[in-house]
Amino acid sequence: MKPAVFLDRDGTINRDVGYVNHPDQLELIPRSAEAIRMLNNAEHPVVVITNQAGIAKGIFREEDLPTVHEAFVQMLAGEGARIDGFYFCPHHPAGTVEKFTRTCACRKPAPGLLHQAGRDMNIELSQAWVVGDKASDVQLAHNVGATAVMVLTGHGSSQWREYPSACTAPHHVCNNLYEATQWILNSKQ
Repeated sequence: MKPAVFLDRDGTINRDVGYVNHPDQLELIPRSAEAIRMLNNAEHPVVVITNQAGIAKGIFREEDLPTVHEAFVQMLAGEGARIDGFYFCPHHPAGTVEKFTRTCACRKPAPGLLHQAGRDMNIELSQAWVVGDKASDVQLAHNVGATAVMVLTGHGSSQWREYPSACTAPHHVCNNLYEATQWILNSKQ
């Protein structure tokens, strides 16, 4: 199996409009479906990893997320792209829904989501890439020994301008997922 590519969702694949809790809020970032299709064609597993604090904060219910993800899958399928797995964290330490209000091992940058995906899909995490628009995505990659790629879509541009010196830097910075995919496909790990 070729190395997996873990993608943040909001701000990396689709526009970050806040808490996406309905399919009508989904809008793909230009060329993101094409990028995912390129990874699919190159036989890299593509896995979405996403923090969904809106569940813990009572903005939407955990039961609503599969509907959003199914619409997401259909939207990508319409452009010939597919996601091989979805992993999400519903927790937040400042939540209002007791069941989900806590510090956990799965909220990025904690590595729980990647460890679960690695077990489920037989993925060697140290050979993987993690692509996202936040410092937490970059730190997540470093936490499992993966290659960190920051994109400047979503929160990426502002986070990169203000990137804290205490954070571990990404291995590479790209304008968007399409450019990140080109870099991944041309790099040798």
